[in-house]
Amino acid sequence: MAKTAFITGATSGFGKASARRFVKAGWHVIGTGRRADRLNALVEELGADNMHAACFDISDSDALNAAVAALPDRFKNIDLLINNAGLALGTAPAQKADLEQWQTMIDTNVRGLVTLTHKLLPTLIEQKGAIINVSSVAASYPYPGGNVYGGTKAFVVQFSLGLRSDLHGTGVRVTCIEPCMTETEFTLVRTKGNRDASDALYKGANPMTGEDLAETMLWIAEQPAHLNINRIELMPVNQSFSPFQVYRSEASRAKKLRRSVENCAKQEVDRISEAQSDLRHINVLPPLLSRRATPGMTATAAVPDLAE
Repeated sequence: MAKTAFITGATSGFGKASARRFVKAGWHVIGTGRRADRLNALVEELGADNMHAACFDISDSDALNAAVAALPDRFKNIDLLINNAGLALGTAPAQKADLEQWQTMIDTNVRGLVTLTHKLLPTLIEQKGAIINVSSVAASYPYPGGNVYGGTKAFVVQFSLGLRSDLHGTGVRVTCIEPCMTETEFTLVRTKGNRDASDALYKGANPMTGEDLAETMLWIAEQPAHLNINRIELMPVNQSFSPFQVYRSEASRAKKLRRSVENCAKQEVDRISEAQSDLRHINVLPPLLSRRATPGMTATAAVPDLAE
């Protein structure tokens, strides 16, 4: 008998690719999203016997509850919940961010996810099923402009670990998957449709794809029932880590520059002093050298105070 996966955010990206991959592997799929036209097109592609479309906004609790209650009998025994629906909005630093965008990310990435999980837990426990929560490497590695998005994804990681602890003994498996750069509509949504920004981000990077993530989630879902993958972090080979950013004040930069100039001047004075010594040895001392370097001359005396 085919198993059933409940996949949120199935109208694009990871969710759409996962719906296709799970149906291909013999699963039944419940796909959710806000765009009915996209969901209906996917149902037509995959077949109504294989996929049921539930059109609602994940942040709307009433619509969510109604959609779950209206599931056809053949799709009610849910074996797997993939909490994929989520978004990032804006790239501004916290002090310049749009509060409404913050609230939308929290409502979608956190409140919607926990509401649906809570709703489906009784069924998942009865089925001894599994939960795959889609987080992000932004949960662990902060970056400028990531503020609330990173915070919501950190919540998903910790919530997953908490579920794993609470569901101990029930047979329900919980995994948190944390992907990095993947070419989907993610950047288009974040930048309000800026195609140039999206293309520039992925150009030449050979990023991951929705299909890569779908394949990984299917692999997780089809592991033996006694095996749980707690967390998995994914990056394209061409992406890795970089140094911490460091802010230096103008005074600090001037002090550093002064030290550099002093070192250069000291080397020059030492060089001239050595030349004078050699010239004295042969009793030839041009007046120019006598004027440029005198006994006791220091590099600091020849360098202006750059910090002033």
